[in-house]
Amino acid sequence: MNKVEVTPDQINEWKQKHGKVFLISVGDLKGYFRKPDRKTLSAAMKFGANDPMKFNETLANNCWLAGDEELRTEDDNFMAVSSQFGELVKVKDAEIKEL
Repeated sequence: MNKVEVTPDQINEWKQKHGKVFLISVGDLKGYFRKPDRKTLSAAMKFGANDPMKFNETLANNCWLAGDEELRTEDDNFMAVSSQFGELVKVKDAEIKEL
């Protein structure tokens, strides 16, 4: 198992390119993910209703920046990572008013 080392400079580069960057850890394993854009969410949602696991795989593969591959390849780790994806796709609250 090769440990991936990510520097603060790398994280700053990702933030400049992608906006928000997230670290998801499972034990000693670390994965770095970007916030999904509309294109990524659209691709993932094509599977969402019929195959929720494929939805998670699409997010994991398209938002992955770097980290320990075991987070994507080992089922137990992947399930733990997937449980955090709700934080990746959090949306702002909006208001609507009839005028």
